[in-house]
Amino acid sequence: MTSKRFPSLPALAGALSLLAVAAGLAVTGSSAEEARLVPPPAVDETVAPGTTSETAVLAGGCFWGVQGVFQHVEGVTSAVSGYAGGEAGAARYELVSSGGTGHAESVKITFDPRRISYGRILQIYFSVAHDPTQLDRQGPDIGPQYRSAIFPADPEQERIARAYIDQLNRAGAFDAEIATRIERGRAFYPAEDYHQDFLARNPANPYIAIHDLPKIEALHRLFPDDYRADPVLVAAQAAN
Repeated sequence: MTSKRFPSLPALAGALSLLAVAAGLAVTGSSAEEARLVPPPAVDETVAPGTTSETAVLAGGCFWGVQGVFQHVEGVTSAVSGYAGGEAGAARYELVSSGGTGHAESVKITFDPRRISYGRILQIYFSVAHDPTQLDRQGPDIGPQYRSAIFPADPEQERIARAYIDQLNRAGAFDAEIATRIERGRAFYPAEDYHQDFLARNPANPYIAIHDLPKIEALHRLFPDDYRADPVLVAAQAAN
């Protein structure tokens, strides 16, 4: 399996030109160029009166970048990196990295449905957070632990996700069929503390600079009304 933690020497050299994004996110890298604004879902949720919080669990490659994207989305109140798809006892990074646990690196997103809908969360996921046409990989990261997957919280989320994938495929929104799996009835397990807020804490990390900061720029560019400059961090919530 290829590790996401150790970029090649050419990648390290390329990262030097991206470090300025730590100050202003003013960069267009490969991930930002591949990002595309896909149509919003034709089917979205109906929010019950009085509902103020919902969750979505999404996998799209390295959880550092997926977490970082949704931490910058208005209406999101929490984004936690973790594992979904396997058993509780295997939800440890050193095991998940083997690719044999059934887990995918995932992010649990808590959001206020009065401010952003589940469908909008999925639109950002497909447009910015990852490439949904890649099977069991994202960019340089190879293995089923990096698969594209949606873990619906209830039947309505599953219905919306399936309808949206079908909509995007029929519209030819991507150059290939969407490989995103929908996996029901899977628990989410938070990742180790050192993985939380990794993008915010390490903007000069070569992997982050090359692969993930361009996603934040793409979010700002493609979803300006949904972008928040100050991320909602796990560390800040833990301190309160």
